[in-house]
Amino acid sequence: MFKEVGTGLDFIGDIHGCYREFLALLEKLGYRSNAEGLYIHPEGRKLVSVGDVLSRGPNSIECLKFFISHVEKDLAFMVDSNHGWKIARWLSGRKVELAHGDELIAAEFDHYERGYGQEVTEELKEKVRNLLLSASSNLVFTRNDVRVVVATHAGIRDHYIGKESQRISDFCRYGDTEGFEESGKPVRKDWFVNHRSGETVVWGHDPRPQPMVINNTINIDQGVVLVAG
Repeated sequence: MFKEVGTGLDFIGDIHGCYREFLALLEKLGYRSNAEGLYIHPEGRKLVSVGDVLSRGPNSIECLKFFISHVEKDLAFMVDSNHGWKIARWLSGRKVELAHGDELIAAEFDHYERGYGQEVTEELKEKVRNLLLSASSNLVFTRNDVRVVVATHAGIRDHYIGKESQRISDFCRYGDTEGFEESGKPVRKDWFVNHRSGETVVWGHDPRPQPMVINNTINIDQGVVLVAG
């Protein structure tokens, strides 16, 4: 949960299966693919995803395979998220309703199985499940043992930072919500107005036309976008 900033970080907003756009973004940032297919930055910078790398877009499996390999090699980090949590439960055999773009994951895996066979597909599903279930609700990045930036998906309360529990995980996945609108969309409360601790909080989940900076928090859900630091 606590990581060193190192030589630098690039925070990536919700990708939602837009793999080609994601790779184009990495190239603009200076990352280059090596012989193993891993994207390396010449300065040693690392990627931090604020979650929802999957669902809605056309290439969720490729996005997931990317983060499986890069997280394993300590080249990237990824936090837990609402779509990731739902797919993790689905892959664990739990009964969940695949909607709001999550149903495309099932279709992708069906197509993948037709091309690569059941055994290979089941192996990939297990790796995806492990990636999603092992993701922390929040990641705290430090410099010289000072906490400087926090990555989370939908929001976090100051006293949740650097901690884990079911309550904290739910808050970080869905944000501060209060009931639902007639359309079924959750009513979101502005958790960020109460942020007072010194860390910068980088989050996604709530799409905005431009990055929203309030109280040392920044929302970067503009569709495969980034903030470098």
